[in-house]
Amino acid sequence: MSILIDPKRSIGRIDPKLHGQFIEFLGECIDEGLWVGEDSPIENEGGYRSDTLRALRMLKPPLLRWPGGCYADTYHWRDGIGPRADRPTTFNENFATYELDHHGFGTDEFLRLSEMVGAEPWINVNMMSGSVHEMRDWMEYCNRSQPTDVAKERAANGHPAPYGVRKWGLGNEVWAGGGTMTPGMYLDEYRRYSSSIPSFTTDVFAQSDIYAIASGPDGNKAMERVKWTRDFFAGLAEYRQPKINGYDLHFYNWNIDNDADTPTNFDEQGWDQVIDGCLELEDIIGEQWALMKEGLAGIPEPEGPLDSKLTHVDLIVGEWGNWHKQAFFARPALKQQVTMRDAITTALTLDLLQRNCDKVTMACNAQTINVLNSLILTEGDSMTLTPNFDVFMMYQAHRGATALDVKRQDSQDDDIFAFASKSADGKTLTVNLTNAHMSDCANVCLRLTQPAHVESISELAGADPHLCNTVDNPNTLRAHPVDVDLAVTEGSYADGTELNIAVAPASVNVLSIRLE
Repeated sequence: MSILIDPKRSIGRIDPKLHGQFIEFLGECIDEGLWVGEDSPIENEGGYRSDTLRALRMLKPPLLRWPGGCYADTYHWRDGIGPRADRPTTFNENFATYELDHHGFGTDEFLRLSEMVGAEPWINVNMMSGSVHEMRDWMEYCNRSQPTDVAKERAANGHPAPYGVRKWGLGNEVWAGGGTMTPGMYLDEYRRYSSSIPSFTTDVFAQSDIYAIASGPDGNKAMERVKWTRDFFAGLAEYRQPKINGYDLHFYNWNIDNDADTPTNFDEQGWDQVIDGCLELEDIIGEQWALMKEGLAGIPEPEGPLDSKLTHVDLIVGEWGNWHKQAFFARPALKQQVTMRDAITTALTLDLLQRNCDKVTMACNAQTINVLNSLILTEGDSMTLTPNFDVFMMYQAHRGATALDVKRQDSQDDDIFAFASKSADGKTLTVNLTNAHMSDCANVCLRLTQPAHVESISELAGADPHLCNTVDNPNTLRAHPVDVDLAVTEGSYADGTELNIAVAPASVNVLSIRLE
């Protein structure tokens, strides 16, 4: 297998927010997984689980999305502020969670968490059972600097300074649990909500820095997603356009056809199906980006000098990850284990998002803790990091780097995937080599168009693709350094360098290569 890497063939800058995370009141994602309260016997820092918090600080997620997801559609933010003893108790039916909801973790807890781990917050407003007034008050609570009543309320709750939340999602999956709307119905509501966003400026001509995110299509519906986007952007072209900055596509890698296939028990056919399934997202991104450009091209010129014309909307993948059938019946809700099958699809999904950084600006893994494609699993007072956590850690060097257009030079070894980026100073390449074959090792030949040498290699692999990390064996699958001298044979290629590397089956490998 030969791969050509030319450091001059750039695609664009990789926005760190492509490595975003998503937390929702679903199962034990937040309650028990992240938040245990100050009186819990589990070690905590102001109510946040200490072990989970340490992991998130290591991860440094650039973006954190909350409170949902579907939960957002019935969430009233005032239930989660003020003294915790005074907060109401409701019932959470979200995706069969079926638990009392005491609202110990609310707006202030989320935004403090974002500050603690260095993440930019993304809040989804309740467009289904809420109101425009409720949304405005929530934004005022988070962002108003003037001493209004709601700003004073925020100060009384421990945060006198505005939080400065810029990212706001208006509705979530409105084509299903978010209201079972049509694009026209949703756009009518979106226009009202978007037009009501406070400006938080005293300059009549200044643009609000609020980043408004619209609910995009169901990426898993091949016909519906095309019609949805066409109809939505055609509606935008009718009369004046509302404020819209991002368009939020959701896609899950469904594995629900075979009852015998579970997160930890699968055959080679099941392995291949899940690996192949995650790759569909790249085609969907290209399709949706083309539809968005087509729709924006149809927006007419404004009649007057004070009118504006919508010319660009960012494409976002707000939820992505593996969803195995067994998770539907799991207790706590949607909890599933993570093997190398999931780690490889996580790596390949990050690769394709980074490769399409000229089209996609933000993305969120669903979800960070105890739900679906998790990075962190908790069980009582124990916490385990899944191999997905290692993938995100191994990929940190790509944040803010320049994605490169990597070329295959032969058609052999279709199970080998490569991605490369160049550091901001132009001196280092970070190269991902993923062997997606369940049992076969492979030899990869990297051909670089300029002299270079490998400084380090990190490998994530397991002796058996069905293995996972557990409370009793938390480090079964962990990334580890590889001896470069033993793993790499260097040679010359034209005016550059040829690197021959052996990669293990079912493995994710990240190379740091210094350009000379």
